[in-house]
Amino acid sequence: MRRRRPAPKTAAQDAAEVGGFRAQHLSLAERQIMTEDGLARVTVDESESPLAWLARRKGRDGRSLISVHQFVAGERLRADFTRGNLTPRVTSNWGAPTGRSGGGGAGEMTDLVVASRQRVQNAIAACGPEFSGVLLDVCCFLRGLEDVERERGWPTRSAKVVLQLALDRLARHYGLAPTTGAANPKLRSWLADGAEFVVG
Repeated sequence: MRRRRPAPKTAAQDAAEVGGFRAQHLSLAERQIMTEDGLARVTVDESESPLAWLARRKGRDGRSLISVHQFVAGERLRADFTRGNLTPRVTSNWGAPTGRSGGGGAGEMTDLVVASRQRVQNAIAACGPEFSGVLLDVCCFLRGLEDVERERGWPTRSAKVVLQLALDRLARHYGLAPTTGAANPKLRSWLADGAEFVVG
């Protein structure tokens, strides 16, 4: 006899499970994530992610502080970071035989974990040392921009600009960046008589 799968819960039902008082202070949304068993529907708190906050907030020009492709790239990095079990543990691992906090050996790592870690390494390498630190801090460790500026001694509001550049580089690595004519600029040179010479 085949068992029927339960119907997916609504955001209101998820909020009821979280608790009415606590749920009113959260920004709950539904997402699908890839697990070892396939796609799974989860409820997330969008206010937890600094990227979600930046995507919702508008600048003086009326546009979001980060674009859709920047947001998707950052969330993809965060998903791989989480699936790769790279988040540091703050409590003991009671699943381990000795209760030690360290991870197990290679035998405990699944193909999904290994592949996720490899994707994180490839993304960080593609973005280079200039941008990898801010990407890990904001996208993976969910640190606020003010904290990043204070720790690194950067000027106020500079972390937003660096993060935008880093997310653009990350989006290009994932193939998410929009293709525009500005991606391959032509070199221009003016000759002595004023004639313009275009290279490329």
